Amino acid sequence: MPTPLDILAQARGYMVSRVILTAAELDLFTRLASQPATADEIAAELGLDRRGLTRLLDCLITQDLLEKKHGRYRVTKDGAHLASGHRPSILPMVQHLGTIWDNWSQLTECVRSGGNPRRRVVSGSTSDQDTRAFIGAMHVAARPTAGAIAKACDLRRFSQLLDIGGGSGAYTIAFLKKRPSLRALLFDLPSVIRIAEDNVVHAGLRDRVAFVAGDFYKDKLPSGCDLALLSAIIHQNSPRQNLDLYAKVHRALKPGGVLLIRDHVMDESRTKPPDGALFALNMLVNTPGGDTYTFTEIADTLQRAGFVSTRLLRSGERMDCVVEAKKR
Repeated sequence: MPTPLDILAQARGYMVSRVILTAAELDLFTRLASQPATADEIAAELGLDRRGLTRLLDCLITQDLLEKKHGRYRVTKDGAHLASGHRPSILPMVQHLGTIWDNWSQLTECVRSGGNPRRRVVSGSTSDQDTRAFIGAMHVAARPTAGAIAKACDLRRFSQLLDIGGGSGAYTIAFLKKRPSLRALLFDLPSVIRIAEDNVVHAGLRDRVAFVAGDFYKDKLPSGCDLALLSAIIHQNSPRQNLDLYAKVHRALKPGGVLLIRDHVMDESRTKPPDGALFALNMLVNTPGGDTYTFTEIADTLQRAGFVSTRLLRSGERMDCVVEAKKR
C-alpha cells in the first residue's frame, strides 16, 4: 500500500525524467564516454551555461549515471548505455522520449477535449533527425523481444513474409534467422527503408529481403506473400484505420495466408497489462485516434475485414502479445 510520500515521489518523478532527457538531448553521455572532462571544458565545447551544466551533471551523479573525480566527470557502467557508441545503446529511445515530452505536457487538455491541438508529429512526415531517432528507438525496443516473438510463431509452412511498416527491420531479421528458407518483403516509407536496409545488411540477410517503399495508409500493399506481420502498428490507428488496414492485408495475402499482429492486447477491464493502460494515454497525446485494444476489439475488426480463426498466440506485459488470424 503506497504512503502519501510514495505518491508524492511518483508525482515528482518527471523531474528525474527531465534531467535524463536533457542530458540525452545534449548528448552528454556520448561526450563523456569518449573522454572524461570538467564542466568548464564541456560548457566551452558545446556552448552551454557553466552553472546550469554543472547542476545537471551533479544531479546525474545522484542517479548513478555519472561519477566525478578531481572535478572531472565520466560515465558509469549504467550511464554508458546512454552513449551512442555503446552496444547496445538505449540513447535513441531516450531521445525519442524527449521528442514526445511536449505532447505529454498536453495530457490535461487531451482529457478535457479528447485531442491534442498542439500535437507534435513524431513519426511519418517529420524531420530526418526525428525519423532516425524514432526508428532507432523502435530498434532498441525490438531487440529484447523480436527473437522471442519469432520463437512463438510456427514459421515452417510459410515461404514469404510481408513485414508491413517494418521499421528498423528487427522483426524481419528475427523471423529470417529462425526460418532459413523464409524470404521477406519489407514495406515502409522511403526514409525508413534506408535505415532498415542498413540493419538487414549488417545482419547478413540482404539476399533474402526485398524492400518496397510506400505508405500503407495510401498505397496498395504488395501481393503474393503467405505471411504478413503488423508489428507495433495497430496502436497508432483508430478502429476505422485498422479496419481499412486489415482489409488491405486480406487482399494482399495469398489464400490460406496468415496475419500476425504484435502489440499490446488489453484485458476486458482495459487495466492490464499496466504498460498497455499507460500506452493508451501515450497514443491519446501523440496521435489523432490511436489506442490500445482488447482481444475482442481486435478479433471483431479482423472478422469484419474477412479474416477467420483469430486467436491469441502469445500474451505478455510489454507490447509482446501476438494475435493470429487467417485468410480462407
